[in-house]
Amino acid sequence: MKFIEFFSNVAMPFMIIVIVIYGVIERKKVFDIFLDGGKEGISIVLNIFPTLVGLFVAIGALRSSGIIDFIVGFLTPIFNFLSFPTEILPLALIRPISGSASIAVATDIMNTFGIDTYIGFVASVIMGSTETTVYTIAVYTSSVGIKKTRFVLWAALIADFVGILTSILICRFLS
Repeated sequence: MKFIEFFSNVAMPFMIIVIVIYGVIERKKVFDIFLDGGKEGISIVLNIFPTLVGLFVAIGALRSSGIIDFIVGFLTPIFNFLSFPTEILPLALIRPISGSASIAVATDIMNTFGIDTYIGFVASVIMGSTETTVYTIAVYTSSVGIKKTRFVLWAALIADFVGILTSILICRFLS
């Protein structure tokens, strides 16, 4: 355990030293290259900022409107019939949309049901096996100027659905 702690403390400074030494050996202006990368990073942030603002406003409106509770109420009988845990429905619905909201929902699930319960186990596996799809697609496509994301979105949402379904089935098998 001490080795892992030591390695995690020295990994980043070691990489910086290796990059600087490599730049000196190759006779590159390391600091100028670093500054150029910083300028490029700022321009990327400026390009994706409107997309992020729109996405955050939409997520806030979705959370405060109560539509998630309505969808959960509508889907609960179907999931009960299929013997799927309905307690994870809010997490399954919000995870593809917002990472911070899904962390809050997962934390609430674990506080309510416990971390070592089946529901807590399923919530943990879902958090580790799915992605904040809408956010990721919005950031990556807006940073390079892609406008048509229809098939990317569908493929990613299907992957999230498969990840959630597989998480539930594997957790049921392992419990």
